[in-house]
Amino acid sequence: MATNDKSALARGVVTGTVAVAGLGIFIATNWLVIKGGRVVGPHLALLGHFFIGYRVTFVGSLIGFVYAFVLGFVVAYGVSEMYNWLADARDRHGQTR
Repeated sequence: MATNDKSALARGVVTGTVAVAGLGIFIATNWLVIKGGRVVGPHLALLGHFFIGYRVTFVGSLIGFVYAFVLGFVVAYGVSEMYNWLADARDRHGQTR
């Protein structure tokens, strides 16, 4: 069971960092900040309703990264734990593919 716990932790960290979650919001926000314009990222700014403190600025991209990392981590960790639990339950009852 210890291997499964490490696997779930690793999946949570990787998903929170690389997947659309953290890094995606960080890159998208900074892309719009660099691009500039009269109105910068009105659609992306809507994330501020869910991520308190998020704005389409460089500091906002860091805040968005943290929020999205935590959200991505929790979801990926939860899914991995559920999968590991189901796999262990199947193994305990002797079922195989």
